[in-house]
Amino acid sequence: MARGANAPSVPPVWERHVLNATNPPRVTCRHRAYEEVAGSTSSILTHDHLVHRSFFFSPSDITALRRLVPPHLSHCSKLIKPAKPTPHEFKLLSDIDDQEGLRFHIPVIQFYRHNPSVQGKDPVKIIREAIAKTLVFYYPFAGRLREGDNRKLMVECTGEGILFIEADADVTLEQFGDPLQPPFPCLEELLFDVPGSSGVLNCPLLLIQVSRLKCGGFLFALRLNHTMSDGPGLEQFMAAVAEIARGANAPSVPPVWERHVLNATEPPRVTCRHRAYEEVAGSTSSILTHDHLVHRSFFFSPSDITALRRLVPPHLSHCSSFEIITACLWICRTIALQPDPNEEMRIICLVNAREKFNPPVLPRGYYGNGFFLLAAVATAGELSRKPIGYALELVRKAKADMTEEYLRSTASLIVSKGRPLFTVPGTYIVSDLRRAGLEKVDFGWGNAIYAGTAKAIPELASFYIPFTNKKGEDGIVVPFCLPSPAVERFYKELEGMLKGQLVS
Repeated sequence: MARGANAPSVPPVWERHVLNATNPPRVTCRHRAYEEVAGSTSSILTHDHLVHRSFFFSPSDITALRRLVPPHLSHCSKLIKPAKPTPHEFKLLSDIDDQEGLRFHIPVIQFYRHNPSVQGKDPVKIIREAIAKTLVFYYPFAGRLREGDNRKLMVECTGEGILFIEADADVTLEQFGDPLQPPFPCLEELLFDVPGSSGVLNCPLLLIQVSRLKCGGFLFALRLNHTMSDGPGLEQFMAAVAEIARGANAPSVPPVWERHVLNATEPPRVTCRHRAYEEVAGSTSSILTHDHLVHRSFFFSPSDITALRRLVPPHLSHCSSFEIITACLWICRTIALQPDPNEEMRIICLVNAREKFNPPVLPRGYYGNGFFLLAAVATAGELSRKPIGYALELVRKAKADMTEEYLRSTASLIVSKGRPLFTVPGTYIVSDLRRAGLEKVDFGWGNAIYAGTAKAIPELASFYIPFTNKKGEDGIVVPFCLPSPAVERFYKELEGMLKGQLVS
């Protein structure tokens, strides 16, 4: 009013009754602030000789305090909402997205070095603000999954936001290992599982944690609800965050939903055989349990891949590095697990449809799941006895089944069979992330020195991740997970194969 207003902009409200006791009064909680305490009064201050002061806590002071607390208490989580209002609507996932085998969260981690050119800039602040702006374009990520009729998944675009964790770690990049590859120590602290956040339905679809390191570098880790995106789709979102973190106003590749393009035909028509989803009766000796599982990784150098190629017949020598490594791992893993010789063993290859067809079946900017499961099958005895060329031919034949008809047939199978899980007994799943581009995501500190899954999926799956070793060789690192007794046998077979022969 001193500045000329006629009335307060916020009208005063009395209504003191809203904070009155119930009638009759009901004390239902413990109130330690009002407890009667008997005993010493030595800590009760008197007015004599009291001094008034104040203290300023700077950001560095708070960081220093965080380093003093146990790791599980050093995380500060909050929901990041889109920076602007977004539509409230329901969006159906595709029939490929909401299959049973994708209803889980997958962890991804990226390591960034200290960059003197951005000295004084806080990666937490920059990335947090960029995420809020990016969610305006990718607003379904800020929503929550709901389940409709026949277990059909959909996103309710509520704008509630994704979970973001700010953390400080009293370690350097070097302490995570040399070479810097999975498995990583203290993963549960680098990607903190906020209680109540890990459900598939009605929970945040993304959890992102940025941890500052005392060397000036930082870690960017996330956990993705896999029904929303695959590796390339996630990279597209992260690249958008990185572009906006570096000053862009909008993503260079606009996001496209259009999940209907991977829906089943109406009515569903299963026209192909889908060995990745077959029901298998009999032995479960090769189904791994969580007891005594060991996480490791192996780096395939260019010379290793050349050595494997020397083991195959001439008509297979032009196979891809993915195919030859997959055949090698399938054999070594089977021998290491020692299943019954007559047990069926499956290798399931995740083949992405984005770059497979011309013209493309998926529009540019599509960030849903665009991969399909192609399976090769052989008995454990066949894989153990026969040369690598046998497994290699099976892998190549399985990949050749990837046609547009196979895509439609897969979606129809998923719908007609009630969204079944892929075959589990005797199964090993491999996915090639080398073209996902996660390592090229640059928030302003340069490319990541490692970018990929934080570990293998226990019991089932490995990912092929681009990696440069200490010699400067560009190769492929493959995390894997096996029971403790099988690890030594796996390495023995693998090293023997790289030397030119199977050991078993």
